[in-house]
Amino acid sequence: MHGPGLFAAPVAPEWTPGEAERRRSRLLAAMQRWGYDSVESLHAASVDEPEWFWRAVVEDLRIDFREPFDKVRDDSDGKPLPRWFTGGRLNAADLCCHRHADGPLADKPAVVFEGDGGQQRSLTYRELDAEVRRFAANLSARGVRRGDRVVLFLPVIPEAVVAYLACAALGAISVPAFTGYGPEALATRLRESKAEVLVTADGTTRRGKRVDLKRVADEALTTAPSVRIAVVVAYSGDEVPMEPGRDVYWHDLDPEPTPVRTVSTGSNDPLTIIYTSGTTGAPKGIVHSHAGFSVKAAVDFAYGFDIAEDDVIAWIADMGWMLGPLLIMGGLQLGATIVLVEGVPHHPGPQRLWEIVERHGVTFQGIAPTAARLLMNEGAAPQHDISSVRSFASTGEAWDTPTWHWLFSDVGGGTRPIVNYSGGTETGGGILVAYPFLPMAAGGFNGPLPGMDVAVVDQAGEVVVGDVGELAVFNTWPGMTHAFWQDTERYLETYWNQFDGVWVHGDLAEVHPDGTWQLHGRSDDTIKVSGRRVGPSEIEAALLRDSRVLEAAVVGVPDEMRGQRVVAFAVVRDDADLDDVRAQAVHNVGRSFAPSLHVVRSLPKTKNGKIMRRAIRARHLGEPAGDLSALEPTTPLDDIPTIQEAGDR
Repeated sequence: MHGPGLFAAPVAPEWTPGEAERRRSRLLAAMQRWGYDSVESLHAASVDEPEWFWRAVVEDLRIDFREPFDKVRDDSDGKPLPRWFTGGRLNAADLCCHRHADGPLADKPAVVFEGDGGQQRSLTYRELDAEVRRFAANLSARGVRRGDRVVLFLPVIPEAVVAYLACAALGAISVPAFTGYGPEALATRLRESKAEVLVTADGTTRRGKRVDLKRVADEALTTAPSVRIAVVVAYSGDEVPMEPGRDVYWHDLDPEPTPVRTVSTGSNDPLTIIYTSGTTGAPKGIVHSHAGFSVKAAVDFAYGFDIAEDDVIAWIADMGWMLGPLLIMGGLQLGATIVLVEGVPHHPGPQRLWEIVERHGVTFQGIAPTAARLLMNEGAAPQHDISSVRSFASTGEAWDTPTWHWLFSDVGGGTRPIVNYSGGTETGGGILVAYPFLPMAAGGFNGPLPGMDVAVVDQAGEVVVGDVGELAVFNTWPGMTHAFWQDTERYLETYWNQFDGVWVHGDLAEVHPDGTWQLHGRSDDTIKVSGRRVGPSEIEAALLRDSRVLEAAVVGVPDEMRGQRVVAFAVVRDDADLDDVRAQAVHNVGRSFAPSLHVVRSLPKTKNGKIMRRAIRARHLGEPAGDLSALEPTTPLDDIPTIQEAGDR
């Protein structure tokens, strides 16, 4: 095992668990049953004895195989291309809905939907199972077969979950697509996957403004000739054109189709392809299988989050990002209720998230640091009863300390952990986690998830402590992508090319001497000033210590003397003294990395709230910005000044 200082307690932890958190921990309970006396010793065994560990996980978490597997891992195609649970057969639809449709969970809410416009709908496990079987039978009647690709261009309405699991039941491959995409971005995913079916909706709203999904879909379909069927959910109620012979409304499908059996898929049969943007070229098709994705999702949610059947999980999500499918695979597999929230946290009002918590008795509330910062700046501490919440969770970006403290103290009263969780689409879930049953530092992680041999390495591939380096994984694990869809060479080049036999994830990270892990942003966003490397999030966090700075984005630009220099773009309070803000920025960051600070109206973000640093840098330098299909229209790139406009040359 390569990772040093695993699970050591921070010198000054912000969160210290009590007996309730330790009693609830599913990982600690399994550890005791398996005969280990510490998390460290169990983690070492999970890495060193994968054949034992993953078999024990499958049994402990009731990941039921229709036919047992012969071997946990088969490396015969090489370390980067493992096959998992070989010889076994199972189906994700069995795990997530079929087995819950009868028995004690049958009438429990499985999926709850909260729409951008205040819509509320739900399905019990029994209802979900019936809808999955009905939709699968209708797709089958239209000729959809095992291995066919079905693109899901849907809001997070219950039909999205139904369609995802119906594809699984047929052995078809779902391809979730982000609802913020324009026609060309959607068409690219239809063409790359050679999809036969598109499932979409007539429209939706975002911040109350109409989004015409069917119009986007129709334009995309003009350059996607493989698609022969388009199923349209009448969600918004808008009248939309329907092409005869291709388009059919969901509500017009046969209500009692001839039933079809759920396919007994092989462990490594593809379940879903999730496209994620590459730094160059076409998007990467991340391939997840029935066994790998099921096991990884169950491990992360059960052992990382302590999710059980009594939980209600709420998160703002979209099916086109990893989080949507992961909520289905983790939450439903474990018998919890998932609350899928469409839109943004402060529309129609800043109390929206807390209203949802109170309405549904949410126990596990996910919130991105960007969303928390937005609510903090609006003074949106809860005015509703959130006593049901036992934990918060965050993923997708690094925390700044003031925002973390606001959520932990002002919102959570200092009595609820923030389960920090980081991984990626290509990993099938998390790499690092802040376990709720262990002490944690603000915004940090206390170690890797089970079965993952993780460390931080320098530019020579040597393990380092106390320095920023590349986050690396030295082994393989269930849930990792099965290469890229029809592009193994690009997969190997992306993750396995830097050091022999080591997965280099693309994140800058640091293990502090006290054992706390911290992320510093993407390594391709790394700034190098006079030979010293720094991640943008570290400088952004320093800038945000000034309460007058509401948002900040940092990039590196070429500098003849120092290689690069730091440029920051910030949204500040209207009454701020800009000269004083700039002086405080230098003080907070330090002169070595002191930025040129430009005050802007907004920072360009994706529609799910992530700051688009690469696009910001390109705009500032006057370079092509690349794919902007995910750009939120209310945060235009034009708000960023070019070097000439800023007078920085």
